[in-house]
Amino acid sequence: MFVLSINGEKHSVDAPPDMPLLWVLRDLIGLTGTKFGCGIAQCGACTVHVDGEAVRACVLPVASIGDKSVTTIEGVGSTASGKKIQDAWLEVDVVQCGYCQSGQIMSAAALLTHVSSPTDADINAAMSGNICRCGTYVRIRAAIKQAATGKAEVLQTLGAGAA
Repeated sequence: MFVLSINGEKHSVDAPPDMPLLWVLRDLIGLTGTKFGCGIAQCGACTVHVDGEAVRACVLPVASIGDKSVTTIEGVGSTASGKKIQDAWLEVDVVQCGYCQSGQIMSAAALLTHVSSPTDADINAAMSGNICRCGTYVRIRAAIKQAATGKAEVLQTLGAGAA
């Protein structure tokens, strides 16, 4: 039996110690915003925060959590950086299919928690483990910059008459 602090609430779960946190969140607690992607910590869809650090829940055994605080996509909006990122995500219209977005938002929020004015290199490093099959990387970067600066980013697009 494990007692976990998730999004500020205590949850008692009966799980094997090696059960990945992802399955505890989704199957035992019912928080389905964190997604399964690859199962080997390569795609980032399962990203959550453990004591404010972005981690991959698909490979993290529940026994390793101990008394650390877990934040999921369902709770990140109650943090300052999470709220900024979520607002910017909507304003920039980042989402296409949306499957990877919870992991993208969690990685971006962790970045802004630690680096208030990220450079392109900071963004590249923080987001490098998050894969988006739809290719919304330009909008993701714009949303992160907008969340950090409070200023709308101008996205370059091809006009209708472009060759």
